[in-house]
Amino acid sequence: MMARGPSCKQIIILMSMDNINKFMSASNKHVSNFNQSLKNTKSNLSVNFICIDHQGLIVTLNRVVSPSEISIISNYFKNCNNINLNNIQDTCLPQSKFYLKILSIPYTLEGTNIPINFKTMEAFIKTSHIFNNVNITSKPYVVKVSSKSDMAIIWIDIWNLQNRSTAKKTHKLLLQYQ
Repeated sequence: MMARGPSCKQIIILMSMDNINKFMSASNKHVSNFNQSLKNTKSNLSVNFICIDHQGLIVTLNRVVSPSEISIISNYFKNCNNINLNNIQDTCLPQSKFYLKILSIPYTLEGTNIPINFKTMEAFIKTSHIFNNVNITSKPYVVKVSSKSDMAIIWIDIWNLQNRSTAKKTHKLLLQYQ
């Protein structure tokens, strides 16, 4: 049986368990307040329900949300009196894990016989503007193309929005540098 991932009609609010418990104690009131806030902005978006996830809260909506509507929901959380604002990390759309495959990378560091490894790639990823706003899910995996080759393939698993926009942007930048 295949498990379904998060829907595009959801927003994830990352926060501490203490905040989650305080917020969920009055979840029905918050759903009504969310819907009133959205109605005041003349949005046809509405909150169906709020549930707990291991990372935070999941707000399920009647349709896919726009960036301006994400900010309305985010601001609602920031204006709640009974939760600690310092423990709210982020408001984001559901994400999936994707991989990037980088070809034609020299297997050894320039001017040495030292093979590249995941630590070298992690350092490159952290300093390169190509990977801005990319969250890596695991260590990069370096594979030598063949025993006689001097080239490598790098596999990088990343968190991506369900519409794959993060992977598409990063892939486009990588193609410019090859």
